[in-house]
Amino acid sequence: MTETPTAQLSAAGVSIWLDDLSRERIETGNLTDLIENRNVVGITTNPTIFAKAIKNGDRYAAQVAELTAAGKSVDEVISEVTTKDVADAADVFRPIYDKTNGVDGRVSIEVEPGLAHDAAGTIAQATSLWETLKRPNVLIKIPATVEGLEAITAATAKGISVNVTLIFSLTRYREVINAYLTGLEQAKQAGIDLSTIHSVASFFVSRVDSEIDKRLDAVGTDEAAELKGKAGIANAQLAYQVFEQEFASERAKALLDSGANAQRPLWASTGVKDPSLPDTLYVTGLVAQGVVNTMPEKTLEATFDHGDVTGDTVTGSYDEANGVLDAVAAAGISYDDVTAVLEKEGVEKFIVSWNELVEDVKVAMEESR
Repeated sequence: MTETPTAQLSAAGVSIWLDDLSRERIETGNLTDLIENRNVVGITTNPTIFAKAIKNGDRYAAQVAELTAAGKSVDEVISEVTTKDVADAADVFRPIYDKTNGVDGRVSIEVEPGLAHDAAGTIAQATSLWETLKRPNVLIKIPATVEGLEAITAATAKGISVNVTLIFSLTRYREVINAYLTGLEQAKQAGIDLSTIHSVASFFVSRVDSEIDKRLDAVGTDEAAELKGKAGIANAQLAYQVFEQEFASERAKALLDSGANAQRPLWASTGVKDPSLPDTLYVTGLVAQGVVNTMPEKTLEATFDHGDVTGDTVTGSYDEANGVLDAVAAAGISYDDVTAVLEKEGVEKFIVSWNELVEDVKVAMEESR
């Protein structure tokens, strides 16, 4: 039997994580099926995913009714409902976590997005989630805002494994790695076993193309049109170069020699938004050893069906990638402005989703009374 594209992707060193979670997936065995037949070795969540799952899923009704009857607040209901899904998913993935020595078998849950610019609040909630879930294969998602950097260091220093989310720029990515290394140094001083701390850095891809392509359309030249659909991949390829450089430093080597784990790059926002682009572009175009690609199910199925995995498509691409970003700059598009806009919008979108989640849970609580 011919090896499937998802199996080829795994063999090339890419960890496939699903960017979606619901109670239905867990209870129907769908999640187990994706592990067995689609090479899925982890899962990520965010407020948008939970809002959709709870709004469309009647499997939450009994728990919501029970918690409502017990006098729980809407925030407490959200916490208990979402942490139950994450804990149950973590248990499903536990064999993979054990088999890979903690590298995969991971389930991510995000701190409340309204805390994105509140370092102290983020640290407190990250600690609370970690202590509530009591699963070593959970990752706490913290956004890569300026305030988030402080929280990444503090959480890592406590021995909490972190998924850093909403990274768009190479400069911010370097700051994220610095925050992680600083946290590891503090954890080492505190006597924490560094091998127990894992982290991924979620570098967003398709949103970069969406914003830059919109601006290229406004430029309106043939040269600008030629650049469409190229900046997201180029930016991510250069992020991998940053990863290679930073974790080859003497500082990082000293920590790795003490048992620490490198913070793996994770490609996020890998669903293709422009229908004129190949639907597996942000998967097959970003193959490299030791990365994670977290995919919506549609992208996962497209990859399984017709993904053309040709091996490493990242290392050795850096000159060409720099050429793409230089050409974008030459077209009058500010990289710094694009990435600043995307970070701001990313936080705002998650806050909107969180508010929708709150409203949906309020309705469910009322209906259960």
